[in-house]
Amino acid sequence: MRVTLGNPATVPAPPNPAYSHTAYVTQGPMLYVSGQIALDENGKVDAPGDMTRQSEVILSLLERILAAHGAGFADVVNIRTFLTDMDLRQEYGAVRRRYFTGAPPTSTTVEVSRLFHPDALIEVEVVAAIP
Repeated sequence: MRVTLGNPATVPAPPNPAYSHTAYVTQGPMLYVSGQIALDENGKVDAPGDMTRQSEVILSLLERILAAHGAGFADVVNIRTFLTDMDLRQEYGAVRRRYFTGAPPTSTTVEVSRLFHPDALIEVEVVAAIP
């Protein structure tokens, strides 16, 4: 399986370099990871009010989930992020850039009034092509 992330020459480039317009995946297995929030071993949100820490916990969880299926962040074709405060996206973005070091996947980030757990500031789900 091959993943090609990019931006067709027929459309303007994305407004920022944090995502690609398209992810072209040839035939092969796909992994759909449900939305992850920053829960600790006791089921409580890790670091309520701290976007950086919650982002670190979530991306660490995603890294372990991907690895369990023989994949990594380079295999992610789509990432969907839900934030309760769009003003905190810079903190999330700084952590995300440490994990996604190659071509950025397709991406959608939206602000929501709240998540299912009241202390969660962020929820992230991904789709990956399994090598």
